[in-house]
Amino acid sequence: SHTNRLAEQAEIAIDDLRGEKIIAFNRKNLSYTERYFNEKFEEYDLTRNIAYSCDDTYSLVSLVSAGLGIGFAPEWTEGLPNRAFELKAVRGIDFRIGLGVAWSKDDPTASRDDIVDIARSLARPAR
Repeated sequence: SHTNRLAEQAEIAIDDLRGEKIIAFNRKNLSYTERYFNEKFEEYDLTRNIAYSCDDTYSLVSLVSAGLGIGFAPEWTEGLPNRAFELKAVRGIDFRIGLGVAWSKDDPTASRDDIVDIARSLARPAR
């Protein structure tokens, strides 16, 4: 939330999370990225800080906005209307994820060019 002590910092380190309540995703529904964060929580002995867990990004953002803790949220949440949270870079965390394009096996060429054009329009240069 905007009132969290970390909100004023331009960038934070994962060690800055030690005193924070963490909001994480349920362990049974983890994507590659969420598994990565859980591994980091274990590596930095932050697992005991997990105060809440949820099944989806909107729930996580709602809990964070209510001031109940902090959580790792995707960049697209920055565009949510009326958001009451801050997104900050975290030193020592690799936020790059791999994405692929998928289409129907029955007709592999259906809309392929449109999908590729959309993907290219959304791509950003590597950081």
